[in-house]
Amino acid sequence: MGELRGSIRQRVYDELRERIVTLQYPPRSPISEKDLAAELGVSRTPVRESLLMLREEGLVQVFPQMGTFVSHVDIDRVRLAQFVREAIECTALAGFVRSESSRAHLEALHDNLDAQRAVAAAGADLAEFFTLDQAFHLELLKLSGRESAWPIVASERAHLDRARRFGLVIHPVPALIDQHQRVVDGIEADDLDAAVTVLREHLREILIDLAKVQQQSPEIFDSMPLRPVRRLVTTLEPG
Repeated sequence: MGELRGSIRQRVYDELRERIVTLQYPPRSPISEKDLAAELGVSRTPVRESLLMLREEGLVQVFPQMGTFVSHVDIDRVRLAQFVREAIECTALAGFVRSESSRAHLEALHDNLDAQRAVAAAGADLAEFFTLDQAFHLELLKLSGRESAWPIVASERAHLDRARRFGLVIHPVPALIDQHQRVVDGIEADDLDAAVTVLREHLREILIDLAKVQQQSPEIFDSMPLRPVRRLVTTLEPG
């Protein structure tokens, strides 16, 4: 019984987290425990427990007498996540040494780039491009034999991923694909210094894009909800 309850809670948690990270639930939007339970076909207990877990991650906030809201984008946490990612990915690439498996990983990177270009040519579906972008960076770690470091990157990635999705709206996708290509070109030319330099610049784009988003939509960085919405939101209620 406990395992079943745990699996339901995990399913609810995964679904809510995905909606928040992919911006289906934008920053500062209200979350209704009751409505979610009805939509997902579960009791309110796993929804409540999932919201507590998300609050621990800093992805939702609880305001007394107001309710539960999706957290604003926390600039400090985004910068920390970007710092961790840059340190790991650039250090891993700088230490790359060719091996028997290198060719397979390079082919996977080329296949990924082809898929990125296809998405861009079809109109740049941001969700699909984002998935390919994540796969590209994971493949870079695999190339360097450092894929075990990916969970470390992922530990704070939720905050960075939300910010990056806002950045993708501003930064032209073809420019990002070009940066990916230049990283691969540097690797294949055995010019790791050039590859690492491009990768570092690429990973820092989010900080530039985020500054632009902050100017255009400052409300998503504001820690307060838009307004009281008691009729829409119930928070950690018994039931």
